[in-house]
Amino acid sequence: MTDADLAALLAQTAGKLLTTLRDSGTASGKTLGDIADATANAYLVQALQALRPEDGLLSEERVDDLSRLEKSRVWIIDPLDGTREYSEAREDWAVHVALSIDGHAAVGAVALPAQDRVLRSDQPAPRVERPDRPRILVSRTRPPPECAVLQERLGAELVPMGSAGAKAMAVILGQGDIYFHTGGQHQWDNAAPVAVALGMGMVATRVDGSPCTYNAPETLLPDLLICAPEWEERVRAALGS
Repeated sequence: MTDADLAALLAQTAGKLLTTLRDSGTASGKTLGDIADATANAYLVQALQALRPEDGLLSEERVDDLSRLEKSRVWIIDPLDGTREYSEAREDWAVHVALSIDGHAAVGAVALPAQDRVLRSDQPAPRVERPDRPRILVSRTRPPPECAVLQERLGAELVPMGSAGAKAMAVILGQGDIYFHTGGQHQWDNAAPVAVALGMGMVATRVDGSPCTYNAPETLLPDLLICAPEWEERVRAALGS
């Protein structure tokens, strides 16, 4: 099984586990979220340790094993991105599985289980029509203040959405055109979305234009820009970068 096939299979299967758990009525609210995080993490960690035992691993739901820093290949996972949205039975939550090779998000899959989708870095982007007025994907609860500047300078529409993975994939799927984030993220929040976006020909960088670098000792990776290529120049001009 290729790394891309494995990433997609693990993300899809973890998503099915999460959907089954939520639909079972076992728990609700924060308790449901806690159980779901632990369940998906246990599956992904055990599967990767069994199937890729020589690789490193970084997960949001696992104590960081810094031996990963000695590895060229490191899997970076977020077992449930958007726990709040998941617990509220919304569709905008995701499962992230990525493989960093020498610090680059080389392989990735993002499952959107409630939408019955898995997007992967080794497949072409779907053909979409982009509107003249761009749509900026923003957090439902914490939109970055810079988005107001982009909205004004680009004449954009703001589209609130849940998890980071859901927002990033919305750009690829044509449900939005720009995902701009400066509110603080960790490597597991964006490694898989960046891998998928880059693999599908989207722009996926830090806000200043530098590449996103993974498997660093500090897990914080605070800002991100994912957008359709035709919007990159105008976004950077609007930001003054």
